[in-house]
Amino acid sequence: MIKIKEVSNKKELKAFVTFPFSLYKNSKYWVPPIISQEMATFDKEKNPIFKDAEATFLLAYKDGEIVGRVAAIINWLEVDKKNQKKMRFGWFDFIDDIAVSTALLNEVNLIGKANNLEYTEGPVGFSNLDKVGVMTEGFDQIGNMITWYNHAYYIKHYETLGYTVEKSYSESKFPFKNVKPEFFKKAQELIKRRYKLKALQLNTTSEVMPYVDKMFDLFNASYSSLSSFVEITTIQKKYFKEKFISFINPEYIKFVVDEQDNMVAFAIVMPRFAKALQDMNGKLFPFGFARLLKAKKTSKDAVFYLIGVHPDYQNKGVHAVIFNEYYETFTKKGIIDCYRTPELEDNEAIHKIWKHFDPVVIKRRKTYRKNIT
Repeated sequence: MIKIKEVSNKKELKAFVTFPFSLYKNSKYWVPPIISQEMATFDKEKNPIFKDAEATFLLAYKDGEIVGRVAAIINWLEVDKKNQKKMRFGWFDFIDDIAVSTALLNEVNLIGKANNLEYTEGPVGFSNLDKVGVMTEGFDQIGNMITWYNHAYYIKHYETLGYTVEKSYSESKFPFKNVKPEFFKKAQELIKRRYKLKALQLNTTSEVMPYVDKMFDLFNASYSSLSSFVEITTIQKKYFKEKFISFINPEYIKFVVDEQDNMVAFAIVMPRFAKALQDMNGKLFPFGFARLLKAKKTSKDAVFYLIGVHPDYQNKGVHAVIFNEYYETFTKKGIIDCYRTPELEDNEAIHKIWKHFDPVVIKRRKTYRKNIT
């Protein structure tokens, strides 16, 4: 008998956050989240996403033990402004028991039905800056802090329960030695002269911070055409600024501006924190924070997190300016491998800009949907 219980207090929320620690305790590829950060993400007093969204956190019990979890999410900006009657679900983990996954998704379906929504889609987060997709390939590849890892049996559950693929994503990797400056060195100089652009040289977090709001504005503009996009609000900008920017080496954040100092392109790269996070096992203290700082300074792997180009400058080669900046930074840092986070497989434009580096797909992931009945 499977019992589903809604999280109603901090103790149960911590149980929700830490359930994967037991589910993946024997996996050498799963990367634990930072428990305190996950708790803050789900705290309706701390995370401003809850001004425009709501979430119900559900735990599945069998014989008194937690055997699954799911977050049922409604983003009202998406529902009301984009007229997408979507019931989101994410942080969906479960033992290999179809009764467990069925019971959890049935509850998601009921919440969607009660709110007059038309379909469910997941696994997804609250917004485009959250984790996305269930892994379908790459189970022998270590995860990272901005994607979910899952057991291979998850896919069977979606298919058995009648869910169909909604979106497909790929993640790839290429050695830095594949990056040949002749592909962008001359082009970026020409592009800067033609459009009167310059790349900002920022060396400290305090220098980066004044440009972060502009970056999020550009993020909204450059990604707005994607069907899954939900804009980042003003209050969310402040939250993400405080949550993420201090984690990132300032020299890994690149901005390109025009002669009026308007931002036309940006990119964010992060050190690869995977091994440090595994060693931390979810805890920042007493030694976790030091491990993160060490990885931030010494990691020879770089993870491309976001790249955005203003619609007026897309298809004009502005990415060559960004690549040139990273080439110089990565050469100084001695970077060995570069990783790309999930990108929509049908986003031909983004795949074209990487083609000269001969990336190899190492993971694939999908979101699944089902009509609410």
